[in-house]
Amino acid sequence: MNAAAPTTLGEWLQAYRNGASPCELLRAWWLRLSATPLEPLWLARAGEADLLAQLDALEARAAAHPDRASAMRAMPLFGVPFAVKDNIDIAGVPTTAACPAFAFTPAADAGVVARLVETGAVWAGKTNLDQFATGLVGTRSPFGRPSSAFAADRISGGSSSGSAVVVARGDVAFALGTDTAGSGRVPAGFNNIVGLKPTPGRVGTSGVLPACRSVDCVSVFALTVDDAARVLAVIEGPDGGDIYSDFRVGAAALPEKLRIGIPAAPVFSGDGSYRAAFEHAVAQIEALGHDAIALDFSPLHAVAKLLYSGPWVAERHAVVQELLERDPAAFDPVVRQIIAGARAHSATDTFRAQYRLREAQRDCASLWRKVDLLMVPTAPGHPRHREVDADPIGVNSRLGTYTNFVNLLGWCALSLPASFTADGLPFGVTFIAPGAADAALARWGREWQHALALPLGATGIALAPAEQPLPWPASVATLPIAVVGAHLSGMPLNGQLTERGATLAAATHTAPRYRLYALPGTTPPKPGLQRVGDGGAGIAVEVWDMPLAAVGSFLALIPPPLGLGSVELEGGRWVHGFLCEDHALRGALDVTSFGGWRAYVSSSAAR
Repeated sequence: MNAAAPTTLGEWLQAYRNGASPCELLRAWWLRLSATPLEPLWLARAGEADLLAQLDALEARAAAHPDRASAMRAMPLFGVPFAVKDNIDIAGVPTTAACPAFAFTPAADAGVVARLVETGAVWAGKTNLDQFATGLVGTRSPFGRPSSAFAADRISGGSSSGSAVVVARGDVAFALGTDTAGSGRVPAGFNNIVGLKPTPGRVGTSGVLPACRSVDCVSVFALTVDDAARVLAVIEGPDGGDIYSDFRVGAAALPEKLRIGIPAAPVFSGDGSYRAAFEHAVAQIEALGHDAIALDFSPLHAVAKLLYSGPWVAERHAVVQELLERDPAAFDPVVRQIIAGARAHSATDTFRAQYRLREAQRDCASLWRKVDLLMVPTAPGHPRHREVDADPIGVNSRLGTYTNFVNLLGWCALSLPASFTADGLPFGVTFIAPGAADAALARWGREWQHALALPLGATGIALAPAEQPLPWPASVATLPIAVVGAHLSGMPLNGQLTERGATLAAATHTAPRYRLYALPGTTPPKPGLQRVGDGGAGIAVEVWDMPLAAVGSFLALIPPPLGLGSVELEGGRWVHGFLCEDHALRGALDVTSFGGWRAYVSSSAAR
């Protein structure tokens, strides 16, 4: 593609804000795209009639607004081209799932495509994939096997192979993929792009051919986190056509200082440089001022095995059972072998696996009391095509080491470029967060991307300076509250915060203008914080982000003489926090010298 043309979503929108004509800009883009080979990346592309119909509809919607600026506010993806993985419906365009014998022509757009078109985006066509989205390699397609945008002998990753590569090349501003076991993350890592995998249920899957319907996600590939987040903001939300739709939102941001869990014994395969690249990523975390915490990942690896070794493969069988029985030769041999394995599982096996998963979901949730995020290699190595040919199932299985467990546990994830190996291949890491934390995870991702400032995809284009894009994925508005005593982490009343969805944002100190007292006769023991100006000290506090909807119920729990007021933190920031009425401090023990309530409670003076 022409490097002078808009590449990122942000560049396309800026061109329109500067007065570019959608007709001229998109026609020039379409002519360049049409001159490139179709396969193995594309299974169908918009023809001239398709483009003109979309342009007419775009101009008609824009004409309903008084000016371009107004139209672009109403259509936040105005005139931006995108691609769609060919297991997601576009009205009038065959959906094949990379299986010609299965092909059908849908009458309506998938829910996600309809939302994109409503907000002004222009579809470019359908992209290649591992057949029936069964694979992480990107090689299981009768339409050819894409390669990484960086090396013809290396796999693209799958199953969203074509979508990832066309974004990496700059053919489109963004592309839709799907992700069941890592298909929206592994190809991103192999192509130096962003792969955003939402919390299961956050984006509806109506009009998406299922792989494992209960855990499938629509994913987004883009060159920047800003662009991926902008697309998520448009496609997220309840979907009446998806029985697994479960739109929930979490906090807007993560704590200022993060505890990031990493594998204590990371697993790599094939590429010796991957270990060094991951160590470099860990060093980058620490250079940004965060803590890397080594964790035992064996419980997560046990969950990962359920996806393909357990009865979830029967969900794939439910989709294609009729064709498999009627025409097994229509399938890629490896895909056929995997899906046919569903016949070995009984209904009893399914319930037993469900019980194991519920236990694992309960047990793995405890991780989030220790860390705020997980960081893993997106894949343990980058295989060559010949390695896949020699061991198609084994190589594919290893690629899911750090991806297979995420959807089963209901978490969200963001695959990001991290560095390049000595061979010039991209190395990616994936950050994983609890369910519903998508907006906060994206904000962290943009901080990471701008700190590293790597070139975008395979385009060679530099990352533009940071600016806050709009729209942004939905989040819960929060109120920062400074706690000083029994509400601190691990203290008796901390549950009053966590049960209301509050998250720890920072462990810090007040400005040096406060004194701390141990209040007599309180159960559990509580301190009183008083602002004194001269003669004060910095007192250890924690700042928790409390969802606004929960603030009222929290206030109702605060007994006199305590109350919420304004507390000045070190550095001059003011937040709401616990203060004490003056009359209650008469005769109270001054414990300021301990520097904080936790230190006082653990001292002999408190006994």
